Amino acid sequence: MPRLFTGLEIPAETGLMLSMLRGGLRGARWIDPENYHITLRFIGDIDDRTADEVAEALDRIRRDPIDIRLSGLGSFGNGKPHAVWARVEPTPELAELQSEQERILQRIGLPSERRKYTPHVTIARCRTSSNEDVARWLADRGNFQAPPFVAGRFVLYSAKASVGGGPYLVEEAYPLAA
Repeated sequence: MPRLFTGLEIPAETGLMLSMLRGGLRGARWIDPENYHITLRFIGDIDDRTADEVAEALDRIRRDPIDIRLSGLGSFGNGKPHAVWARVEPTPELAELQSEQERILQRIGLPSERRKYTPHVTIARCRTSSNEDVARWLADRGNFQAPPFVAGRFVLYSAKASVGGGPYLVEEAYPLAA
């Protein structure tokens, strides 16, 4: 039973810049640079037949390449931080691609995503980091900026069932070229 999600890949140069943010946060488990990505839609654990339906349905998407900009850092967690991330500047093109995937996946019977879409690149999972640790780490590095890049495709990733962070495998790639 594969665990699937869709996302945009991060170029090696951007990954290198993100990897230089590693360290200085007690209790963090850092994501390996080759596993950095921008999640579009988490699909979850599904059977092989549904996975084939997902792969086929996503192949119908026709969109132009998307300009991506990373600026700033943040964290997720209500009361206790569970991840730190680089912010992806929202654009209409990115939102439309994500929304189209959401609609397609719901049409083939998958449940809707309950969380509001926040484009980001996860840098670390916070195992035992305190709010103070994360606030200090963000304050020290919060002006992060990376040169923009163009996402020329989105991919269907598979992951091993775990707490997240990889390794992720590209199962299918879909060009962004309307």
